[in-house]
Amino acid sequence: MDLIHKPVITGQNLTLRPFKEDDLQAIKISLQDQEVIRLTGSSGEFDEEKVNQWYLTRNSQADRIDLAIVDHETQSVVGEVVVNELDFSSNSMNFRILIGQKGRNKGLGTEALSLITKYLFEEIKLDKITLSVFLFNPRALHLYKKAGFTEEYIERTELNHGEFADEVFMSLSIEQWKQSH
Repeated sequence: MDLIHKPVITGQNLTLRPFKEDDLQAIKISLQDQEVIRLTGSSGEFDEEKVNQWYLTRNSQADRIDLAIVDHETQSVVGEVVVNELDFSSNSMNFRILIGQKGRNKGLGTEALSLITKYLFEEIKLDKITLSVFLFNPRALHLYKKAGFTEEYIERTELNHGEFADEVFMSLSIEQWKQSH
């Protein structure tokens, strides 16, 4: 499966599209957002040059899809959706989403998840989407459950500085998705 084609997916309130160089400042702001750092279990320490290089090479990656979330109201990038970890044996991929402060509490996460799952099941023809979320992120857990994802297992994960948290691993099969649509 070659995912070199990066789609533009337009919804009612947002567009998912490949990254552009102009997006780097907005992504940098999102990566420094304290809520994003906490909910993703990251350290918040990013080398700006490495971050820029990372995002500028996402569109050429054939084994993943990285898309900017553009809020129609403000016409600004408020986050990203990432689909990676292609597993040929189960015809599945992993999903994650990041929404910075300027995009939160507007329903953009719900819409972005709906748009990308539809694309992955109907266009890419995946059989399953997987994800993980920390138990201390009830908003994301609610979103994923509402979208039909089911818990598979919970694992104790080491975060930064010797802290630990429960990480919930979830999945959504094409059959589950079809039942809810």
